[in-house]
Amino acid sequence: MQDESKDLKKRTIRSFVVRGGRMTEGQQKAYDNNWQIYGLDFENGPIEYKNIFGRESDVVLEVGFGMGASLVEMAKSAPEKDFIGIEVHPPGVAKLMMLAAESGVHNIRVYCHDAIEVIEQCLPKAKASAFQLFFPDPWHKKKHNKRRIVQPIFADQVASTLKTNGQFHMATDWEPYAEHMMEVMEAQSNYDNIAGVGNFHPRPGWRPLTKFEQRGEKLGHGVWDLIYAKK
Repeated sequence: MQDESKDLKKRTIRSFVVRGGRMTEGQQKAYDNNWQIYGLDFENGPIEYKNIFGRESDVVLEVGFGMGASLVEMAKSAPEKDFIGIEVHPPGVAKLMMLAAESGVHNIRVYCHDAIEVIEQCLPKAKASAFQLFFPDPWHKKKHNKRRIVQPIFADQVASTLKTNGQFHMATDWEPYAEHMMEVMEAQSNYDNIAGVGNFHPRPGWRPLTKFEQRGEKLGHGVWDLIYAKK
C-alpha cells in the first residue's frame, strides 16, 4: 500500500516564502483578540461550512489575501455570501481580523496555514461557489517558475473544492504569469473559460481595486483576470 504521507508531499506545491512573520505588539494583540471569532485552526481537521457560518450559503475561498483589505471589502459588500481566507503571513491575518472587527463583518473566517494542506485536509469537497487567487507571487526568474502556485496539480486541487459551475478566479499584474496561468488552465479538461477559449476576462466590478493595483494603473501597468468554471 502506498504511503499517503509521501504521496501528499509529492502533490504539495511550496509556492510561498513567509516574509516578516514576526508581528508587532499591536498586531499580536489584534490576532489574540479576534482569533476566537474569526480564526479556524488547521489542527481541528475537516470542517462543514454550515457549521462554521450557521447557515447555507455560497462560500467563497481565497488564498493569499495579503493584508486582507479587499477580502473584507468583498465580504462586507456581499453579506449573503460567506468567505474563508487562507494566508501564511501572520501580520496579514491579524490585519484582516482587525479590519473585519472594525467593519462589523461577520461572514468571514481565516486560516493561518499553508493553503495546500488546508485544501487537502480541512475543506469540504465540491461545495464552494468560488475560489480566488489574486496577485500570487509570480516568481519572475525562470529557474523559480516551478514554484508558481498555478500548476496542473493545483488546478485539480482547486476543482476538488468547487461545486459544478463554481468559479476559479485568478488575477495577476505580471503578463508572463498571466500567460502561464492561461496555458495551464486551457489544458485542464475539468474547467471552461467563461470568457471563451484563450481569452482573459475584464475585471469584475465586485473585485476591489487594491492600492497596489491603483498605483500600477496610473503607471500604465496591466492587470489580467482569468475566470474558469468547473465542469
